Amino acid sequence: MTQQDRQRIATGLTEGLSYAEIARRLDRPTSTISREIARNGGPARYRPRRAHQATVQRARRGTPAPPRAAGTPGSAMEDEIVELAVMSGLPRMTARVHVDLLLSANGRRTAAELTRRLKVSPASVSVAVNFLVEHGYVRRERDPRRRRDVYVVDDDAWYHSIVISGRQTLASARAAMAAAQTLGPDSPVGQRLARAGTFLERVISDMVESADRWRSLLR
Repeated sequence: MTQQDRQRIATGLTEGLSYAEIARRLDRPTSTISREIARNGGPARYRPRRAHQATVQRARRGTPAPPRAAGTPGSAMEDEIVELAVMSGLPRMTARVHVDLLLSANGRRTAAELTRRLKVSPASVSVAVNFLVEHGYVRRERDPRRRRDVYVVDDDAWYHSIVISGRQTLASARAAMAAAQTLGPDSPVGQRLARAGTFLERVISDMVESADRWRSLLR
């Protein structure tokens, strides 16, 4: 667990969230959150920096783990990429699945392979890959011989993810512009929504046009 995770736990406690809700937001088991809080002072005295320092000290007192080769599951390189993906907004389990696919030799994994490699439940993998497929990061193929789905990340996935994200943001922009007309384009709220909608529409249009123009670089 990172110091950022612990800060989010502290924020959740301050907001009065349940352990289950904090766990959901961090994409962690509830038992992990409850142990983390109980081990570090309880809900009233939990301090993220102190908890992180205590964990580091406990780890130093234990037997150090043997170094792992870069690129293997759990390596420092993979962990760093996962953390960057989480900071960009991906749920942690989704980020782990995406990074495992990105670092695979052929960019292909079955659900069973992801479950085995990441040591998580099939349900967790299913939620993660559904999110990735829905947002264009990964595509789903059917293997007729083994009668199972194969999840694929290829170069074109970056293009599709940008286009899908752009469409979703564009829909929000147009909804804001429609609301501005309903509320009155001369009203303060109407003007604010109209400006926001116009800004988003122009930026997203430019982004999608740029993706179309540079798509050939992925091939």
